[in-house]
Amino acid sequence: MAAESKIITQAPELMNYAMFCGGCGHGVLLRLICECLEEYGLDKKVIAAIGVGCSCHLKSGINIDLVQSPHGRAAAVATGIRRAEPDKFVFTYQGDGDAYNIGIAETLNAAYRNENICVFTINNSNFGMTGGQMSWTTMPNQKTATSPNGRDCALTGAPIKVPEMIAHSFHPAYVARGAVTTPAEINKLKKYIKNAFEAQLNHEGYSMVEVMCSCPTNWGMDAVSAKQRLIDEVIPYYQLGEIKKRGE
Repeated sequence: MAAESKIITQAPELMNYAMFCGGCGHGVLLRLICECLEEYGLDKKVIAAIGVGCSCHLKSGINIDLVQSPHGRAAAVATGIRRAEPDKFVFTYQGDGDAYNIGIAETLNAAYRNENICVFTINNSNFGMTGGQMSWTTMPNQKTATSPNGRDCALTGAPIKVPEMIAHSFHPAYVARGAVTTPAEINKLKKYIKNAFEAQLNHEGYSMVEVMCSCPTNWGMDAVSAKQRLIDEVIPYYQLGEIKKRGE
């Protein structure tokens, strides 16, 4: 395991506000991003635009400059930051409800313009912080706060795959999907994050890394069962790997 990150907030008075639910993948992704920021020497020249939802916890969990974006607008805010501060490293951190439902226009337009930013999206197939409502990524027949009988795709449409949409419709620098299910997948995810970082540093354009994780609280499962559901049911639909490699 890498040495303890220096940019993860250690202040005791803040830690209660920086905690995620047990079994959630946000903490793993946050740790990987912090490691990469330090390894690339970016921890003092980074600005992140965070979404509304569980990503709000970053305000007390990571010691970097952050901008709290209106719901769904993180990609637009990041675009403004990058253009106003071209010497800064800029990324967004959002959930699927924020980036895909509320902010689909901002997410797609930033990709369409090939803005030189990194977009990190946690996909846990629901609106995590606001009570577990159905999102565009909710699986067929999945029960949520707004689909208590299970998602009926005949009425709502099928779960959306935004990374594939971006990779196949536009000309982004890099698109990948990883997971926090096993040490092997976490190591792969760190490589995807590094590729996204390098794409921005080399002025190649827009990068998106989607991260599949469970939401035990809103799924109504213990952490182990939720992870197994993610592996058995969710990831076969949202296949992992590099969707658009750099230079392709």
